[in-house]
Amino acid sequence: MRFLSNVGIATKILLVIGVLALLTLSVVAGASMQLSKLSSATSDLIGDEAESVKIASAASTKLARLHQVWLERLIETDTEKLSSLRGEINEERTRLASLLSELKPFMEGEDKASFIAIERELAEYHRLMAPIEDLLNAGNVRGAEQIGQDTGGDLYAKIDDAFDTLVARQDRDLDAGAVAAKQSADETIWWLVVASLVSLVLVAAMAVIGIRRTVTGPLGDMVDRMGSLARGQNDIKVENTERGDEIGKIAKAVLVFRDAAIEKQKIEAAQKLADAEQKKVVDSLERGLSQLSKGDLTAQITAEFSPSYEAVKTNFNEALTSLRALISTVSESAAGIRTGSTEIAQASEDLARRTEANAASLEQTSAAVTQMDGRLKATALAATRTVTSADGAIATVVQGRSITDHAVQAMSRVADGAKGIDSVIEGLDKIAFQTRVLAMNAAVEAGRAGEAGRGFAVVADLVSALAMRSEEEAARARGQLTATQTDIVAAVEMVQKVDGALADISGNVAEVHTLLGQMASDNQAQSTAITEISIAIGTMDQSTQQNAAMVEQTSAAARNLSSEVLTMVEQAAKFNVGSERKSLRPLAPTTHMPRTGYTAPVKPLPASISPGVGADEWTSF
Repeated sequence: MRFLSNVGIATKILLVIGVLALLTLSVVAGASMQLSKLSSATSDLIGDEAESVKIASAASTKLARLHQVWLERLIETDTEKLSSLRGEINEERTRLASLLSELKPFMEGEDKASFIAIERELAEYHRLMAPIEDLLNAGNVRGAEQIGQDTGGDLYAKIDDAFDTLVARQDRDLDAGAVAAKQSADETIWWLVVASLVSLVLVAAMAVIGIRRTVTGPLGDMVDRMGSLARGQNDIKVENTERGDEIGKIAKAVLVFRDAAIEKQKIEAAQKLADAEQKKVVDSLERGLSQLSKGDLTAQITAEFSPSYEAVKTNFNEALTSLRALISTVSESAAGIRTGSTEIAQASEDLARRTEANAASLEQTSAAVTQMDGRLKATALAATRTVTSADGAIATVVQGRSITDHAVQAMSRVADGAKGIDSVIEGLDKIAFQTRVLAMNAAVEAGRAGEAGRGFAVVADLVSALAMRSEEEAARARGQLTATQTDIVAAVEMVQKVDGALADISGNVAEVHTLLGQMASDNQAQSTAITEISIAIGTMDQSTQQNAAMVEQTSAAARNLSSEVLTMVEQAAKFNVGSERKSLRPLAPTTHMPRTGYTAPVKPLPASISPGVGADEWTSF
């Protein structure tokens, strides 16, 4: 049975067919052998009986011929014929003896007794008929006829009847043998049919039992177990897995299905836990990003995540902390820039007012010099007044140079502050870029998460868009700061030129002072000196007008910077940075002095910027 469990169903069917074929061949071979034996026996029986009948008939015929020749001898007188008859008598006796010798082996039972009686009577017949020749030779025809016709004839008739009886008995035996052979053949065929049917029934029963136990039974069991698996019953026991046939393969496949179903249940349970954890993470991120979209930078994630999502929580909180610190730093820097720009604007306006005053003074000086020709008589008094005015001009120039130095220092501080803002904006741009990279990574992870990560992908896109907008705003602020730095550098150069002009004024005033000292001793050179003074004052007036225009531009640029910084402060104030946030209250608007009716007729000099100032270092980034 173990062998049948390890061979295929096709092999089992072939084995059953082979057994049936072998049984059929065995039955056919047995039937052939039995029929062959029966045929041989029947042939032998019929052959022997027929041969004995044939020989007995031939012997009876020879006996009749022998008796006929004896009777012809009784009546024949011809010498030649007598000789022929004597030879024929001997020949017939010899043939008759030969036939009897051939017939003797076939004689059995009652036939043998009859055959012995025939031999005995035939010997008596030969003994009785032998004297006929002598009697005929002696002329005793009557005695010869009496022996041949009476005594010999009676004995011949008796022997002939015995032969007829023997032949008739052999005919009956032959018929009986044929009937017996037919009956035996019928019985043999019947028993062969019965044996074949019984053998076929036994083999079929054994085949049905074997197939039931090795094929259909296990298949039905497999069908039941597969139905149980289909109904979700995964605790079934799978048998026949040790078999090597198709049933074993099916059992192994069912075992694999059962194990796969159990594993699927475990995976579904784990997936439910993972979905719950993922929903928790997505909800927390949604709340945090919702607060972040409202400007609340303190909405950190405090919920407990699984280790696989702990990095998301940490990165979100760290990014929020970095952004909060960045906004705080930007707010503080903006406040400082706003204060500095306000101071620059106030200083520039003061400088503008003083420059306008200087221009007015120079205009008055020019008018006074023009009138000096008409007041030659009051030269001494005018010289004294001029010395006094020159002393005042020197003091004013000294004060103007001091103010110019303060303006240069203030503008230098503004330039340094602008550089600091540039570095802050650069850091903000980098952080925005890193935030966009993190958003891209989050979008990739959300894409890997499939349908469950779609919401997170939307949030990541929003964060990426916010980061790109931060980069654009940082680029705009950087451009504005660059322009501001350019204007500040130009203002510094103009203020330095003003300082140089004031230095020239100081020297010229000193020279005027010297000339006025010499006016008393050199009245002749007074006209020339006045001309030179007029030229110098014209130059001073032009320089002063240019300084006034540049200072006015510096003041306007400072006011624009203050306005832009105020806008940036207002934008930064929208973010809630918690306890780290400093108050960013807008400064009171600067009170501008009323402008005089003076308008500089000279265009300002172009501002030149040194190559190292405001160099853009973002190209490498």
